[in-house]
Amino acid sequence: MTTTPRQAATGTAATGTAGVQVAGTGETAAGHGAAGARGKRRSGAWFAAEGRNGFIHRSWMRNQGFGPEVFDGRPVIGIASSWSELTPCNAHLRDVADAVKRGVWEAGGLPLEFPVMSLGETLMRPTTMLFRNLMAMEAEETIRANPLDGVVLLSGCDKTTPALLMGATSVDLPAVMVTGGPMLSGKFQGRDIGSGTDVWRLSEEVRAGRMSPADLSEAEGCMSRSRGHCMTMGTASTMACVAEALGMQLPGSAAIPAVDARRYALAQAAGRRAVALVEEDVRPSHVLTREAFENAIRANAALGGSTNAVVHLLALAGRAGVPLDLDDFDRLTTEVPVLVDLMPSGRFLMEDFYYAGGLPAVLRELDTLGLLHREARSVGGGTMHAATESAPCWNREVIRTAGEPFRPAGEGTVVLRGSLCPDGAVLKISAASPHLLTHRGRALVFDRVEDYTAVADDPDLPVDADTILVVRNAGPRGYPGFPEVGNVPVPKVLLDAGVEDIVRISDARMSGTGYGTCVLHVAPEAAVGGPLALVRTGDWIELDAAARRLHLDVPAEELATRTPQAPTEPKPERGWAKLYTEHVMQADRGADLDFLVGRTGDAVPRHSH
Repeated sequence: MTTTPRQAATGTAATGTAGVQVAGTGETAAGHGAAGARGKRRSGAWFAAEGRNGFIHRSWMRNQGFGPEVFDGRPVIGIASSWSELTPCNAHLRDVADAVKRGVWEAGGLPLEFPVMSLGETLMRPTTMLFRNLMAMEAEETIRANPLDGVVLLSGCDKTTPALLMGATSVDLPAVMVTGGPMLSGKFQGRDIGSGTDVWRLSEEVRAGRMSPADLSEAEGCMSRSRGHCMTMGTASTMACVAEALGMQLPGSAAIPAVDARRYALAQAAGRRAVALVEEDVRPSHVLTREAFENAIRANAALGGSTNAVVHLLALAGRAGVPLDLDDFDRLTTEVPVLVDLMPSGRFLMEDFYYAGGLPAVLRELDTLGLLHREARSVGGGTMHAATESAPCWNREVIRTAGEPFRPAGEGTVVLRGSLCPDGAVLKISAASPHLLTHRGRALVFDRVEDYTAVADDPDLPVDADTILVVRNAGPRGYPGFPEVGNVPVPKVLLDAGVEDIVRISDARMSGTGYGTCVLHVAPEAAVGGPLALVRTGDWIELDAAARRLHLDVPAEELATRTPQAPTEPKPERGWAKLYTEHVMQADRGADLDFLVGRTGDAVPRHSH
């Protein structure tokens, strides 16, 4: 009996192998164990290879201390980590990755951690949204280029979750998301404070002279007092819950605080489950169906979640090949009440939400209304109905019943149409002031957000409570990158007069932790010649949220004589920003790059040697 070099490396006998052709490689991979199917794994094109290439693939891996037994055909699970000390929300993901590895080893797989670009809202300029698509592209290409059979996606801060989901969906290998969890509730002067939401509120208190700069400085350390992402229902918490509602994160996992031991037990379980997903051949394309997206849209409405979920879900649907458009976010949520009393729309924080029952309790309430697609799949192994039918709620102040909601149906994020936004705009009703939802006022227009902030405290700024602030050239191409500047501060002269909110209209986004009557994502944006570029100071604008209408009350013949205000920022001439501005789609299309829409798949690339 003779043995091949591959058999000698793994200690398998010739009589125990079955050669199978690896598609597109010209190599034979060895099948090991009772079933030859193990040799058919994608990673077998690397680790089961004969000759020089197989030697290269295995030998260099062994400098990390791996023995030959790890190349026996077991599932290779990549752990895509967005850990970075420049991304405070993700700075604990190394520990989360260790827990995932335990689970992968436990289930008989080989875990291999690798870095992906990290996007931190608090430090990156000009905006992390400029780089979401770059992170998604990097994750996609890294996963496809390496000997991986499945992947665990570790994220935390706002854009890291949708970016990793987008990249993994375009490869379509078995995948499970593990978010890093929210921080513990902030504590300041005897009360809870929340990420972002209280940043905006406290800074306005200082501007109004009702709080000292020293107290604001003290609040810095009191707000962010543990590992984790924002503990309000901002974009990070929203996207963690959305990932769970989509079925891409294990049931009950989105809201576990980052420092809770159960977060690490969950990560270990996700590692085990990743191996099972490979064995079962469950891929994102099997989970991310139209029904899954409808569940996620309704869950976001019930949570009072971030407006940013709209643009991220549109982009993800494009990658998954699922038809989804902006109007779906309005149509699907007209019957969905806001069930969760969380900042920025309410009082409580994510720690309270988890203790109350988390997302499963919310989905159970939606189910009672007939608004949950019960048979949608979860990477946990069952259906969404099975995962939520017995979900308890331990605190009805935090998570309300469908019969006695926190806010009535239709008060999540609505979609506006009209002469000012022919391709749509969004408004978060639950974060707006009720008296401004039907409003007519004169526009005060700024071409750059910096132009406004420079005069926001000017006591002679020509504004009153009816003024509508318009800030443009802050969309995907105009900034570039679609920043979170849509909730510009209220002019100080109005704050001094006791006015705490006015209508603000922008082609920008706003932080999911933000609040106010802010019309966002106006499309087409000003920088590509949308109607927003034609608005002049003094024009009348009408907002009617109930009628889903945003109207520029200027005669069409007069508009025809106006020249669109040209973008004020020079076009990028090189690098990613140039590629981005040339190919980014508008907000109503998810602001993905036009050439990244869809899936390329997990085909094994050609040899490198």
